[in-house]
Amino acid sequence: MARAVTPRRKLITTIAAWTVALIIFFPVLWMILTSFKTEASAVANPPEFLSADWTLENYAEVWARSDYPRFFWNSVVISVGSTLLGLLVAVPSAWAMAFVPGKKTKDLLMWMLSTKMMPAVAVMIPLYLLFQRLGLIDTKIGLVFALMLMNLPIIIWMLYTYFKEIPGEILEASRMDGANLWGEIVHVLTPMALPGIASTMLLNIILAWNEAFWTIVLTTTKAAPLSAFIASFSAPQGLFYAKLSAASAMAIMPILILGWFSQKQLVRGLTFGAVK
Repeated sequence: MARAVTPRRKLITTIAAWTVALIIFFPVLWMILTSFKTEASAVANPPEFLSADWTLENYAEVWARSDYPRFFWNSVVISVGSTLLGLLVAVPSAWAMAFVPGKKTKDLLMWMLSTKMMPAVAVMIPLYLLFQRLGLIDTKIGLVFALMLMNLPIIIWMLYTYFKEIPGEILEASRMDGANLWGEIVHVLTPMALPGIASTMLLNIILAWNEAFWTIVLTTTKAAPLSAFIASFSAPQGLFYAKLSAASAMAIMPILILGWFSQKQLVRGLTFGAVK
């Protein structure tokens, strides 16, 4: 029987949740507000709000100075491409680990996750030289492979946890009905784990979109995504906070909109199998 929650406790919990949410969202809100200020108002001390000079000139200058659609398209290709390629590798890998486990399966999963804890700068020079030898510097295909390999441990781990919640008897029944390995994965396993696969896909798109280190190191101009677009507004003589905020808002707005409209699917997938 569920324990009754008093109105006072519910109110305190709601206030605490909204407070934490506002604290997390405040830097984004302040960045958006700063993008509509003049440079003088943006650096004013104490910060100006009601008395600030509001303007749209920052967005007009950012749009005129840079080829925003090209940066945006590069980000779409790199994030979606690395996600789809990662799923092609991760689905059969997670199937093997979930339904045909070996003695070292858990150790292999932990080792894969441990690679995410390694500082990226530790492999920067070897990876850069490798990409240079292969002619992949400043190419979208190079970044697709780099981000796919970087996020592959998380994709496999998430799919593995989803697949473990699916009864193996269902797959055995499909094999008894004549399904081969491809049919078992595509027509039986994938539809049952679709919420988990969708949430994994959304999360990986967000991670790839927000990646800044490798997208700046491995590109110059041709394949540069929106992270390089933001970095281009850091001038040697100092930071122009209003223009930098406008560029940042233009870079994160697409992924914020995607996250807002797909939040139900994301939560549904992340909680897949959590309630017995």
